[in-house]
Amino acid sequence: MSNFEPNAVIRGFQLTVVGTVRALRNPELFKYNHFRQAALAVAAGVAIHLVIQIPIIAIKFLIWVSSWVIDLDHATWDDTILNGLDFLSHQVLQVPFLLMTLMRYVTPTLDEIFMQSLHWVDTTYVQKHKSEDPNTLRAMYYPNLVMYSTKDVEGVSKPIPQAVMLFIRRYGRKVGMLLGVYLLSLLPIVGRFVMPAATFYTFKKSVGTTPAAVIFGTGLVLPHRFLVTFLHSYFASRSLMRELLEPYFCRVKFTPEQKRRWFLDRQGVLFGFAFGFTIVLKAPFIGVLMYGVAEASTAYLITKITDPPPPPAESKGFAETQVTWKNKHDFLQLSLDNLDKLNALTDSENDTKETPVTPGKKFS
Repeated sequence: MSNFEPNAVIRGFQLTVVGTVRALRNPELFKYNHFRQAALAVAAGVAIHLVIQIPIIAIKFLIWVSSWVIDLDHATWDDTILNGLDFLSHQVLQVPFLLMTLMRYVTPTLDEIFMQSLHWVDTTYVQKHKSEDPNTLRAMYYPNLVMYSTKDVEGVSKPIPQAVMLFIRRYGRKVGMLLGVYLLSLLPIVGRFVMPAATFYTFKKSVGTTPAAVIFGTGLVLPHRFLVTFLHSYFASRSLMRELLEPYFCRVKFTPEQKRRWFLDRQGVLFGFAFGFTIVLKAPFIGVLMYGVAEASTAYLITKITDPPPPPAESKGFAETQVTWKNKHDFLQLSLDNLDKLNALTDSENDTKETPVTPGKKFS
């Protein structure tokens, strides 16, 4: 459990709170078109939600009509169907959230929010430590990262339709898997073991065999709906975190293997950070509007779990140096009100240190 220890998850959730507070202090944040687009996503989501509700309402109406001729007081199949429809509507088909995520592939607004927020993090960092020796401060993130190309390794950006289809394919695969597990859990006799077994398989790689076995045993006595919600929230948190980190990974190029190890070494903190936002983003209407705040908070997270990037011309091999989180153990032991304590430059940062950003400089 070295990468998924409770302390790391708790620290990730704390970074959600601190990152949100600092992001909301940025006067430039709410000037972006994101919130207008989020409002449109809410409207589109409501319309699609109503369309989805039509067959659900029709099925509920048929069950109600059948209750006139069939005694359903002692039957359970009708409750199972109704609970399944509610689960499908509220837990699996998060339509407004899906639309907001798709916005990333259509407009650069979320990427701009991330970069502008990164500039704000650098600026507030300099202001907070203005009384200290500048030579002891960390290097800046924004000045170098803004110079990185957002094109892929081959130098050609993916066309928007291709990027959207890849995202929908990933989303559909996860939704289909979760829905399939849920349907299998409704089977008689073996159904009660399906969800605990799926949870055990999912968490074995993350937390180890023994903790996963404890989760499996707990799942046998917990209500079925609790496990469904927990498993869905876990997958949703992982997906959300990958989407929020896209502005960083589209600039700092990692191979698939390097990215896998990068996530593995930070999975506890990343889960805690994303889980907090996953709960908030599920709130009707307000949740979609908070997506931009989540992206802005991710800029603060990046400064805690990565090193400042060098100039693009000197970036060869930089990705490999970031696979391992160097100051992880020291950072996890810091108190909540002292998260900026680790500000001394490392040897590698001394070679790439940039002049601190000027407070008040605008993002362009």
